[in-house]
Amino acid sequence: MSSDDVSKSAEKVWGGNMSSDEEVAASRPYFIGKKENIIQTRRVLKSVGGRDVLVMYHQGDFYAIDSRCYHSGGPLQEGDIEDFDGRPCIVCPWHKYKITLDEGEGLYQAVDPSVKPLKPTWCSKGIKQRIHTVTESNGDVFLTLNDSPGAIDSDYYQTEKYRDTILKEGLKKTH
Repeated sequence: MSSDDVSKSAEKVWGGNMSSDEEVAASRPYFIGKKENIIQTRRVLKSVGGRDVLVMYHQGDFYAIDSRCYHSGGPLQEGDIEDFDGRPCIVCPWHKYKITLDEGEGLYQAVDPSVKPLKPTWCSKGIKQRIHTVTESNGDVFLTLNDSPGAIDSDYYQTEKYRDTILKEGLKKTH
């Protein structure tokens, strides 16, 4: 699937033509759970406003990110959290893609062959994964969906087409 196809599919779900009901749903806070429970479990997978979102607690901070990896739809709830270049990232269990928890950037290591000795450096692919806002009030944790315009690569895995076609076909193959 081309990046244009991903953008068109995602745009239908999340892009510039939201109805006023969808805009209200995207901008309102959703109750996720009790702070102490989320801290204890470290991860909570929720369906919120039509999106599957992974809420995580890592080193004193809460993060929320679309639950399927932007690359191939890998289940991020099964990924490890590691620091790369001083930034906490979730590592997709399928293909080891690294995604920053705070911005949703895809990170990779590159080497400039003209610089000796060769030294790998961390580089950004840009924002690839939609992140969401987590707030805490009186021991309760809330999520507000990111309603910024324009398609982000992970939006494709939130579409009806993906859920109805790809997920159902995968279930048929496993049963």
